[in-house]
Amino acid sequence: MARGTRRPRKRTKKTARSSTFLRRVLASLAVLMLAWIVVTTAVVGLLRYADPPVTAMMLQQEMPLRAQKHSWVPRRAISLEAAHAVIASEDQRFLIHNGFDVEQIKRAVEEYRGGSGLRGASTITQQVAKNLFLWPGRSFVRKGIEAYFTLLIEALWPKERILEVYLNVAELGEGIFGVEAAAQTFFGTSAAALGAEQAALLAAVLPNPKALRVDAPSEYVRGRRDWILGQMRTLRAYGHYRGLDW
Repeated sequence: MARGTRRPRKRTKKTARSSTFLRRVLASLAVLMLAWIVVTTAVVGLLRYADPPVTAMMLQQEMPLRAQKHSWVPRRAISLEAAHAVIASEDQRFLIHNGFDVEQIKRAVEEYRGGSGLRGASTITQQVAKNLFLWPGRSFVRKGIEAYFTLLIEALWPKERILEVYLNVAELGEGIFGVEAAAQTFFGTSAAALGAEQAALLAAVLPNPKALRVDAPSEYVRGRRDWILGQMRTLRAYGHYRGLDW
């Protein structure tokens, strides 16, 4: 052998075993990832047509399921005022974004950098993902899974279905889920008969339904209700709701 030429190293049995183990781990992870994508896509696709009998958020309540109030109704049995109120209150760009309101996210980050507390910038679609599949919290893992389900929902459901599910699963009082149960409990009427002021009052408690009360509204809640009513009128005047088939 010529001087200066290195003899190639032989792979030891230990190195070979390590390489084989790593390949198996990576293959297993790939299979698990593929299975996760297939299963979650199938579930979200099914929920475009099938109404969920219960949500992850309901299951995590201290109050048992049997004590909770929840009555699912199709969107044709929910007043247009209720649909308009939650859009005005929670997500005014709902009809034009793809699941994430980039403008609101930027504004929240700028406010945080300016010294304000970090506020949420969740869209209605993100809230549907959270209510259906996730647990409370703000960890990066949970937010990542929320983002994944948000993208799936936006890809597989029309906007009307997203809003219909949201109006049926959102918590509107202690153990009260959906506008039908809330309308019956607080106003003695149905979701179909909700007027603008009633719908705006329900939407006013959405940020924190355990602390904010529909049946005993604080000055803050009444102020939010009035602001939402004003936003509804403004959005209607500009034809903002025109693309919503309700």
